[in-house]
Amino acid sequence: MAVKFEKKGEGQYMLDVCGYVCPHPQIYSKKSLEKIEQGAILEVVFDNPSSGETITQMCESMGHEILDKKQEGGKFIYRIKKG
Repeated sequence: MAVKFEKKGEGQYMLDVCGYVCPHPQIYSKKSLEKIEQGAILEVVFDNPSSGETITQMCESMGHEILDKKQEGGKFIYRIKKG
């Protein structure tokens, strides 16, 4: 089980933290957002439902905007714009 962080395109990144439980998805999301440029989009894929709450709180406290939240099967996908 490994965290997967990759660049998908210009200003587009993807972080896959499936298989991890709180607080790891939120911590990895925060570290990934620190690595990317302001205004870039980070797509976070996770499968622990309670992580959505902590990721949302982290984004609100740091000034990042969640553009989109969706669920596909057992996975949650949040698109976050770095503020």
